[in-house]
Amino acid sequence: QVQLVESGGGLVQSGGSLRLSCAASGSIFSINTMGWYRQAPGKQRELVAAITNGGSTNYADSVKGRFTISRDNAKNTVYLQMNSLKPEDTRVYYCKAGWGPGWYGDYWGQGTQVTVSS
Repeated sequence: QVQLVESGGGLVQSGGSLRLSCAASGSIFSINTMGWYRQAPGKQRELVAAITNGGSTNYADSVKGRFTISRDNAKNTVYLQMNSLKPEDTRVYYCKAGWGPGWYGDYWGQGTQVTVSS
């Protein structure tokens, strides 16, 4: 099992920045991909960004150029730096971890609220 603990959400004005952190513990050897999803009320979760152990990244088109995902393998922690935030970025953000493009293992954090005021 892998446990994911998120931190860093909150309230910010439009145009502001926030950084989310997600620390993994437990069976770390069973994951090689970590990332962030987000979900609005009544909507499906959508991928925001993902990063592999090797540093390969993938972003949703809606956040390219504004969000940056990074990873500290020594600390088993993934970060999401969010700049130029917009009200439509208001979601609950979830950390996810797994193995390979299929996210085998399918581990989730508890979620952290990000609210962007206009």
